[in-house]
Amino acid sequence: MAEQMRIAKGKNGQNLYCQTSHRRTITETDIVTFVNLVGLHEPAFIDMEWVQEAMPGIHNKRFAPAPLLISLGMGLVATSVSEVVNAISEEEKLGAFHGMVGIEAKVKSPAFPGDTLHVELSAGVDRKTSKAQTLVDLTHVLKNQRDDTVAIFTEKLLFDPAA
Repeated sequence: MAEQMRIAKGKNGQNLYCQTSHRRTITETDIVTFVNLVGLHEPAFIDMEWVQEAMPGIHNKRFAPAPLLISLGMGLVATSVSEVVNAISEEEKLGAFHGMVGIEAKVKSPAFPGDTLHVELSAGVDRKTSKAQTLVDLTHVLKNQRDDTVAIFTEKLLFDPAA
């Protein structure tokens, strides 16, 4: 179950709206289904004999591709993003949602079948554009059951000026 939203102060003194998601355990079926759905037919994801022979160290078994980690991380907070955006809008008077305009991601550690992941989300206003639109950053820190950071990624959302 996701925790209640809390407010923290960012580096520049702006409000950050923070929340921790519920958890989800990755299965081998999740990985195989995702790989087939998006066509990641690289040896690292479809040929376990190749993986065991060619991949070094801890990567010599099935692992989750980075796009799956990002998708899972977005999904874990999907049910609470509107609550976070509404809280930001109360302070910043956001207009209509214009869309996601960017994503920046870094994978820090592999995730394997059996790993249980959750997201520590922080969201806040990045800046106003020259057209008075507002850019909002949603930063996801995806962690496993040992509290190791698996991936960090930031979605950049664009909102029109308030009417």
